[in-house]
Amino acid sequence: MGTKQPSLLVTKASGTTVPFSAEKIRQSLRKSGARPDVIETVLDELYRQIYPNIPTRMIYKIAYGLLKRKAKAVAGKYHLKQAIFELGPSGFPFEQYVAELFRQQEFTATTNEILEGHCVKHEVDILAVRNKVSNIIECKYHHQQGAFCDIKIPLYVESRFRDIEWQWKNTHEKTQQQCEAWLITNTRFSTDATQYAACMGLHLMSWDFPTGGGLKDIIYQAGLYPVTCITTLTKGEKSRLLERGIVLCKTLAAHPSYLEESGIAASRKDLVMAEVENLCQEFTTSPISKKEPQVISVKPSA
Repeated sequence: MGTKQPSLLVTKASGTTVPFSAEKIRQSLRKSGARPDVIETVLDELYRQIYPNIPTRMIYKIAYGLLKRKAKAVAGKYHLKQAIFELGPSGFPFEQYVAELFRQQEFTATTNEILEGHCVKHEVDILAVRNKVSNIIECKYHHQQGAFCDIKIPLYVESRFRDIEWQWKNTHEKTQQQCEAWLITNTRFSTDATQYAACMGLHLMSWDFPTGGGLKDIIYQAGLYPVTCITTLTKGEKSRLLERGIVLCKTLAAHPSYLEESGIAASRKDLVMAEVENLCQEFTTSPISKKEPQVISVKPSA
């Protein structure tokens, strides 16, 4: 490394300041598949451009821009966190994406289901079923980094779930089917939200929660990257794919014709598919066992 790491504070999306950490950037670049020489080149350039209290989004922007020029195949994976924020603006593409994550783990998953409660009917974002366990999943999508789910959200989700569960137990008493509740967000949970959920047996999943089983871990382990990671597509082209319900790069890898059907020029198809295949490489080389799903686990509530 040719340039010494500067000692300064940077500003996170939440507004808090933390010391600049080259090691965190190095780890993120390494996880994205960047070669050691590319990592050091990116860091050297960052050292020349950063300044006291620089927003972390600017650090990402600089690193991402360098990757697009020097290692385009890596840039899509490095873009993952921002790509999840691009599953909007309605939030419905995020629900579709989460449903696909469950389907890849051998769940039967449907979106926007109407379920009968003891008091009223409820529309749930996702109903995912596997091994006689029905998982009622509420998705909380945020447009911007720095936003988080405070305790009001799990309180709301839990109250709806209890109404559904009451009716569910009466209806499925003889079949002994279980019913579980989930709250999944693309950002983070507050401390009191996680504490309340643990006490009530509500499953939580966020960008990096639970440790080793958050959204980023599932995606990295299984190669289930969203189409918004593809750097060779324009924003409009990504939107057209999402409008058609195409949310996984894996889907495009299996059906390349979806690109032209979504209005993407045939002359660019090979370029886009090369990036898609790179993003799907982790999945194709290390597929998740169909007999024993390894990522999304469901345990009975406490």
